[in-house]
Amino acid sequence: MQPNRPKLSLLGIAWPIFVEQTLRILIGTVDTFMVSHVSDGAVAALGVANQVIVLFLLAFNFIGIGTSVVITHHLGARDRAGADSIATNAIAVNTWLGAAFSACVYFLALPMLHVMQLPGNLMEYALPFLTLMGGTLFMESMNISIAAVLRAHNHTRDAMLVMVGQNILNVAGNCITLFGLLGCPPLGVLGVALSGIVSRSVACVAFWILLDYRIHLRLRALDFVMVSWGKVRRILHIGLPAAGEQLCYWTAFMLVTTFIARMGSESLAIQSYTLQIQRLAMLFSFSIGLGTEIIIGHLVGAGLFEEAYHRLLLSLRTGIFIVAGVILVVAACGPLIFRSFTHDAAIITGGCLLLWIAVILEPGRVFNIVVISSLRATGDVGFPIRMAVLSMWCVWVPLAWLLGLKLGLGLAGVWIAMLTDEWLRGLLMYRRWKSRKWIRHAERSRAHATGPGPEVGLA
Repeated sequence: MQPNRPKLSLLGIAWPIFVEQTLRILIGTVDTFMVSHVSDGAVAALGVANQVIVLFLLAFNFIGIGTSVVITHHLGARDRAGADSIATNAIAVNTWLGAAFSACVYFLALPMLHVMQLPGNLMEYALPFLTLMGGTLFMESMNISIAAVLRAHNHTRDAMLVMVGQNILNVAGNCITLFGLLGCPPLGVLGVALSGIVSRSVACVAFWILLDYRIHLRLRALDFVMVSWGKVRRILHIGLPAAGEQLCYWTAFMLVTTFIARMGSESLAIQSYTLQIQRLAMLFSFSIGLGTEIIIGHLVGAGLFEEAYHRLLLSLRTGIFIVAGVILVVAACGPLIFRSFTHDAAIITGGCLLLWIAVILEPGRVFNIVVISSLRATGDVGFPIRMAVLSMWCVWVPLAWLLGLKLGLGLAGVWIAMLTDEWLRGLLMYRRWKSRKWIRHAERSRAHATGPGPEVGLA
């Protein structure tokens, strides 16, 4: 047992992550709500442009995921110098990646929108928004990587507070530019993009200040050139499989959505509304999973594998209890919640049915998110991606087609298929953890983090 090792609290780490992720989602929701005062066409254009931006943000996230895990290994091993070196390389690589993507979107925004089949009459809204927001993606790439570094050092509240400030600035800026307040002419969707750039810029400055204040880490110009590809490979070893798993999920989801589209526009509307409502429970799962990942990463770096084993089981029980309670309350209040969105009786009835299916589905998702995050923290990244491909494409997709279309169960059949996939993968992940096969990966991860370096405690 290592002396003076900080006690990491799951809920203390997870609740700021939950608030931060909620606020990240809220930025897009608020933009959409406020642009709806311009026109329905503007909302449609904004939605298409945002799909392009989100695609690039996913690429930055896989660097962030790998960075957070590898840093926790070094911190757990009391190798602060190694943790700082990983952080420096991660921020540099994500900055270069962001710069490349920013240039790509800025100069190719028009052809990208043509590929997305955006109608010509909506280009006046989407093109300036995508050009400006896409052209400043490099700031978001820095934000994501620095936030990952702060979380690995257990400063999860800092990222949350930055997102609070960014949301406030974004809403205030939208009000000024959309409605012509304080002498500013009404700028429509262009104004939303400008306020987004301002809030993103302020958040970027705040993250750099916090990196210096909390971690005492300052990057020199040379750090952006002298990148250690050995360290980058360690980040990608964790991040790329995580990205592959997400890509596998979204491609399967898109294919299943085409099945739902064949059921009619009403089914698509029910699916859309239900997913928005269900997202609250998913955010709880994600926050607990990411919090557990940070804790397990520290324990692996410290060589405390048995403590890591039991810590995951405790987190899993906590996550199932919280998420099951949240989704049960949401399902019980389903009719009331749906009526705040629509008065269509068929949509309300169909959506409420899906929420009751989600009462069984969401606890299974907890197994996936929490256990997979912990396996990733140990370095055991191959098993989850293999099981994802097998389960999603051999169970979820064909079963959704069979139950939803062939047997005529509609949306309920599609969600039963999704439920089956989540529970199958979840139980396989749980079995993997109980088998302790991840320990050999944890030993290898710790070996990478225990090279020569000063023995320095956590910041």
